[in-house]
Amino acid sequence: MLSRGRSTRRRIAARGAATAAGAAMAVTTGLAAAPVAQASPPTAQSLRWAPCDAATKPGAECATLSVPVDWARPDGPTLDLAVARRQAAEPGARVGSMVFGPGGPGDSGVGMVVGNIGRFSPEVRRSFDIVSFDPRGVGASNPVACSGDLLAERPSPELRSQADFDATMAYNRRLRADCRARTGPVFDHLDTAQTVRDLDALRAALGERKLTFHGSSYGTLLGAQYAETYPRRVRAMVLESVMDHSVPTTREFLRSEAATAEDSFQEFVKWCDGAAACALHGRDVRAVWQGLLGRAGRGELENPAKPGTALSASDLVNRIAFRRFYSADHAGFATEIARMHTSEPLTPSPTSTAPLPLATPVFCSDWRLPVRDYEEYASLVSVMNRTAPDLPYLLPIHMTAACLGAPTANPQHRLRVHGAPPILLSNALHDPATGYAWAVSVARQLGRGGVLLTYEGHGHGSVTSGPCMEGAVDSYLTDLAIPRRGTSCPAVSGRQLADPDPSVRRIR
Repeated sequence: MLSRGRSTRRRIAARGAATAAGAAMAVTTGLAAAPVAQASPPTAQSLRWAPCDAATKPGAECATLSVPVDWARPDGPTLDLAVARRQAAEPGARVGSMVFGPGGPGDSGVGMVVGNIGRFSPEVRRSFDIVSFDPRGVGASNPVACSGDLLAERPSPELRSQADFDATMAYNRRLRADCRARTGPVFDHLDTAQTVRDLDALRAALGERKLTFHGSSYGTLLGAQYAETYPRRVRAMVLESVMDHSVPTTREFLRSEAATAEDSFQEFVKWCDGAAACALHGRDVRAVWQGLLGRAGRGELENPAKPGTALSASDLVNRIAFRRFYSADHAGFATEIARMHTSEPLTPSPTSTAPLPLATPVFCSDWRLPVRDYEEYASLVSVMNRTAPDLPYLLPIHMTAACLGAPTANPQHRLRVHGAPPILLSNALHDPATGYAWAVSVARQLGRGGVLLTYEGHGHGSVTSGPCMEGAVDSYLTDLAIPRRGTSCPAVSGRQLADPDPSVRRIR
């Protein structure tokens, strides 16, 4: 099916698009309704392209796009979004512009286009101008700014009492006030609903009547809400490593995140038990790992990134383990564990947890995760620890603590998409951050308009995981050929994602 000629794919795509668009279902239950009124198209600006860094990164062009700070006040203050593109490698085969929605929150789309264009398949690079941007509050687009000293005072998420809970709430208030003062008015307009309008302004500025979009991880939230707000302005949309913004409660959000993380750890243990190439083969992997967690908790485990300093248990989980899980690097993770296991213990010393990304307020503006008091917080931590006993104090509980008391402009809701063409969702069965169940849920919310392509492997990201996945996604983007429902692609042996985030401090 994936090897058909282009003309055949075009005929099938046309029939599939008409059928799916005509049968698209709206799911209306949920927490809150997102604004879905069709706003008038923005007045198109002309983007003035210039080389980004011709000396070291030739071929990338950069521009800025002026947008309102608050789209409810289009004549009010503005901010400049940083934009980058690489033109189609084969102008004669050019389909149009494809906008990439970066993850995070906090990833730079400009950085992706300028420095990591290999993240996209050769066919996509051949057929599209690849365009991305730094979302508001990120990178070069009026980034969130806060006092470094105040950021360093962040309380540990390991709260022990109501007094700790109250102190965290008070700290969050101080930090929000400081960041708002340093960032300016955009601080109160960082939510994805605002970025949806930015994305539509970018579409218009590119001269595209309809949007071709590829969103990854947190960028899938942007894509889904764009399709909800502007369904008839979508040409094609790939949502890769899918976030489910319909998860209604704090408890369910944390439980689902813990479950998908623990699944990745269990998959690692299973691989290590059966693979002679595993540096821990023949050992009790879980016992070795628990020993490292204990040493980290006592301040006895050396931080490989900062020799002579202690690594916290939280950073062992969120920075060491997740860096490997994201890139599906089981062999590298086993080798790293083995090295730490045989390292000399440090003299017990205090540890500190790595800072959260400055774009955390973006997350807080999109996710309403209320916690009443310390008793409920402790209950939520207990739920996570029961669900993921090998991975204590996962990043989502850090984010929940950081968002305590924050206003939420764009809270969770079930998608209501009317009239969009078929949308392709791509997810690994074993994704450590955006679990497969989330992709299934979003596909169901999209009804007949959602088509889920399954990668039967591991890691965060899947569209270029072998020829089966790459071919299906390329055919959809270039020719609008929709894979059959239920299509899955086999895992690629030894597969690793290119350029994994070395810090892994994001929800993504």
